[in-house]
Amino acid sequence: MILNTTYQNKKHKQIIRDLVGSSFSFFESFRMKGIGSKRMIIDNVSPNLRSYLNTNSGINYANIELRKEGILLFLSKGFQNFTWAIPYSQLVVFKTMGTSIHGQGKFIHFKNNNMFRANKRFFDKMLEEKIRYEERYDFYNIR
Repeated sequence: MILNTTYQNKKHKQIIRDLVGSSFSFFESFRMKGIGSKRMIIDNVSPNLRSYLNTNSGINYANIELRKEGILLFLSKGFQNFTWAIPYSQLVVFKTMGTSIHGQGKFIHFKNNNMFRANKRFFDKMLEEKIRYEERYDFYNIR
């Protein structure tokens, strides 16, 4: 779900909390050595995400924040901010000439450059959190 988060809205905060859980506490984020990515250059997006990007400027950026049950992907279009909430159950990550994040019928592909390589540790952490989340709902290991 993509929300316009330019201005604070209690309903949006509740929707985000319901979809991807609450944020990590200060001590949890300190123990994890951070829960946010550095900004990354967007290379390509699905057609249903194009309306959330700048069309005039050549470069669009995005950041990712880890939550307990999913991720928040932050986009900017001019002076507007948009947040894409993706629960771990709907999150799929592909590593191809960069990385693409898929969920809810949409995708965003990040360019493979120095900014992206600086986030390798963050992506490893994100995948570990996804695995930890999915282990709670292990349906295949029935004994």
